[in-house]
Amino acid sequence: MNSFTQLRGVVAPVLGDDMNTDQIIPSAYLKDVHANLGEGLFAYLRRKPTGEKNSDFVLEMDTYKHSKILLVGNNFGCGSSREHAVWALQEFGIQCLIGKSFAELFRENCLKNGVLAISLDDERYSIISNFVSNTGGGELSVDLEKCEIQNKDHELCDFLIHQNERYMLLNGLDDIGLTLGNVDLILKWEEHMIGHHSFLQSSITTGY
Repeated sequence: MNSFTQLRGVVAPVLGDDMNTDQIIPSAYLKDVHANLGEGLFAYLRRKPTGEKNSDFVLEMDTYKHSKILLVGNNFGCGSSREHAVWALQEFGIQCLIGKSFAELFRENCLKNGVLAISLDDERYSIISNFVSNTGGGELSVDLEKCEIQNKDHELCDFLIHQNERYMLLNGLDDIGLTLGNVDLILKWEEHMIGHHSFLQSSITTGY
């Protein structure tokens, strides 16, 4: 998994509360292992029932077609726990989400795949929202090392993230990678347990 340290990119507003995972990636795209999840991202919002592109949807606008950051609403990613929702965002090019809150399972899936999901309080969210609406395609920098969101001139606001999650993202680690970082300690503990419990030692030796 790639590490996340700093990111600069255009912020696309995909607003509205309770945006669920079926809206992010419709279930039709989960049936084919070869489906283009990037094309499926927000498919029913990006395209009309006829299949024609909906030019009014933000990610179909030239300004936002290559956005790396999404500004979203409250409880983003609710609904099912499908990890495909995060994969679809990644395949489109989204590496960071800024919102008020995220569904817990969705936020965990973001973490496991190296996508930074930032939750802001009302005051900080308003600062970012105003910047996005006033610039219409302006770029922001997200600095995970400093926990800051900046425009080209200065810091706009800071943000909070659990220290363990920050460490995992900065170092490109998922849960397995984090565990393997302690493999020496795990092996020492196993040796200790085997050495102090004859039953375990006998079981390993005999296979019973």
